[in-house]
Amino acid sequence: MLTIDDLSVQLYTVREAAAVDLDAVLERLAGIGFRQVEPYGLLDFASQLATSLPRHGLTAPTTHASIVGQDTEVLFGTAADLGIQIVVEPAVRDDRWTDEDAVKRIADDLNAAAEVAARYGLRVGYHNHWWELAEIGDALGLEVLARNLSPDVVLEVDTYWAYTSGADVPALLTRLGDRVAVLEVQGGDGSRDVMKQVAVGAGSVPVWDFVDAAANLQYAVLELDDTAGDRFTALADSFAYVTSKTRP
Repeated sequence: MLTIDDLSVQLYTVREAAAVDLDAVLERLAGIGFRQVEPYGLLDFASQLATSLPRHGLTAPTTHASIVGQDTEVLFGTAADLGIQIVVEPAVRDDRWTDEDAVKRIADDLNAAAEVAARYGLRVGYHNHWWELAEIGDALGLEVLARNLSPDVVLEVDTYWAYTSGADVPALLTRLGDRVAVLEVQGGDGSRDVMKQVAVGAGSVPVWDFVDAAANLQYAVLELDDTAGDRFTALADSFAYVTSKTRP
């Protein structure tokens, strides 16, 4: 079962406001009740995060940041300084998910990055969209990736995008097992139209089936790529809904 300390929020949800005044954004999210956030663009926001996270009683146990094909020494050093635990590759685009050998090369890149991350006391993760859920050989692409990852690399499964792919998400999470450390959780109608995403609990996506299937869940990250309404309001509604069904 989730607790409030398992909940986080992806700052990309409120990216326009964050670009203008990150401190005000963090204050507002803390006011909603969040205790954790998941940054994006870590190197761009690092100095602001170092000041504003403790000011508002927040931590950032996970972050999205480009890893594959990048020089990661500065990134991992910065993440460690901010108290981050897991640095998650947000996307390797669909043109690299063509066959098993191509996916193995992605795994090789993540494994190499994980060796560097370990020197900073960090782990590396991977975040999916829908294209990683296409069949490659005898499995889904994300499963091919998982079976070629070193034990130190985890997955942040974006349950909404996985759902839009048509995958049986609870069954997928069960098969992936302890590899799944983080879930991204979104509400919506299950389509790829981001404007139809809504607060968790307001859409038709069976969120709790996903949460219950993640056996080793450490964090659940609430997010919206977009929505027809106000994203802060949707986050507040999501937080209220999820925490009404969690332990304090």
